[in-house]
Amino acid sequence: MPDTVFDIVVLGGGSGGYATALRATELGLTVALIESGKVGGTCLHNGCIPTKALLHAAEVADSARESEKYGVRATLEGIDMNAVNSYKDGVISRLYKGLQGLVKAHQITFVEGHGRLVAQDTVEVNGERYTGKHVVLATGSYARSLPGLEIGGRVMTSDQALNLDYVPSSVVVLGGGVIGCEFASVWTSFGTKVTIVEALPHLVPNEDEAVSKAFERAFRKRKIDFSTGVRFQGVTQDDNGVHVTLENGTTYDADLLLVAVGRGPRTADLGYEEQGVPMDRGFVLTDERLHTGVANIHAVGDIVPGLQLAHRGFQQGIFVAEEIAGLAPVAIVESGIPRVTYSEPEVASVGVTEAKARELYGADAVDVVEYNLGGNGKSQILGTAGFVKLVRQKDGPVVGVHMIGARVGELIGEGQLIVNWEAYPEDVATLVHAHPTQNEALGEAFLALAGKPLHAHN
Repeated sequence: MPDTVFDIVVLGGGSGGYATALRATELGLTVALIESGKVGGTCLHNGCIPTKALLHAAEVADSARESEKYGVRATLEGIDMNAVNSYKDGVISRLYKGLQGLVKAHQITFVEGHGRLVAQDTVEVNGERYTGKHVVLATGSYARSLPGLEIGGRVMTSDQALNLDYVPSSVVVLGGGVIGCEFASVWTSFGTKVTIVEALPHLVPNEDEAVSKAFERAFRKRKIDFSTGVRFQGVTQDDNGVHVTLENGTTYDADLLLVAVGRGPRTADLGYEEQGVPMDRGFVLTDERLHTGVANIHAVGDIVPGLQLAHRGFQQGIFVAEEIAGLAPVAIVESGIPRVTYSEPEVASVGVTEAKARELYGADAVDVVEYNLGGNGKSQILGTAGFVKLVRQKDGPVVGVHMIGARVGELIGEGQLIVNWEAYPEDVATLVHAHPTQNEALGEAFLALAGKPLHAHN
């Protein structure tokens, strides 16, 4: 019988769980990784990777549709969803094989099956018990719905939407956050008529308000309809489609309703409460060291309150492995985690918004600058509009970088270094940014914030 006592038993093989396992084995610890589905979790199989593949196909469709603008005569004959899906599945499959290879190479004991915490140091799966000196809970999240809103038929979450084999003629998207806006962007590029319903006052409501407003202008220009500030009331469906009603009496008819109201923690019936793990509305509560306060149990990823992002779970997994190995890693600052919405246009941000900065440091203790991409050569070549907005403490470090425009997600790496290393605008203004790149827009914004704008009016 195989050895079932390990240094760490990890429950869940998504971004947080597999990162814990890989880093822990690098540090010489023995690990059992338990996953009911496929290693890689939501992000790889029905989240980040498949949606971004669809978004790339959407960008190709837009490029063909708008090719004459660039002097290229191309025509868009249509979208073959079966071919799009096979491209998307090919990407997932290659990444999945690579990840399986890594798990094997690291000599992680991978157990496929539905695990349950049956003691503070033991997980039971397929009738076998695996004991860990430490247990890491990493069971991830599921696509949430609203109370009384049944998923089925023409009412779907991102899980079903990712596997559609046709392009719907019209869709109502319930939820104007990241997931809702990404799907709205894809479908619009594919020729679908999209209407977004968001109860909060703005689309992408967690972003800086200037970014949210610019995003709404861009979506209007793309002829994406949206309703903000009014709550959803109900939906009926029949052979003709869905019929959506809002609380103010407005109604919408469409082929499908996509429910994109966020993701809930996957913690039900896993034995967490019975073992005394502190919980709040399904989330596992931890301290800043990601320890639950119970025995040697840590938690990472979407089940821990905060940003539900794959790269957050991944970093938390590395952190917990190093914490268990006694390396005393530096705690992760939640506001320092970069956030990207991969729609057209993209939105990317790190640090705090202007409103939050004024709340934290005082209304008059904050400096802000916006640099318009109209002055950036590469952005003009790409034909994109948008801006870079910087927020700093007066006479202090930069505390927020907020961007909107095509491909700005690729610029957030520099932004997160600046915010997390608490750089001053003067530090960044002396760095050389390659020309012509969109990255220069960051450089220009920092020149302006340091008081020496070259391509912008002060």
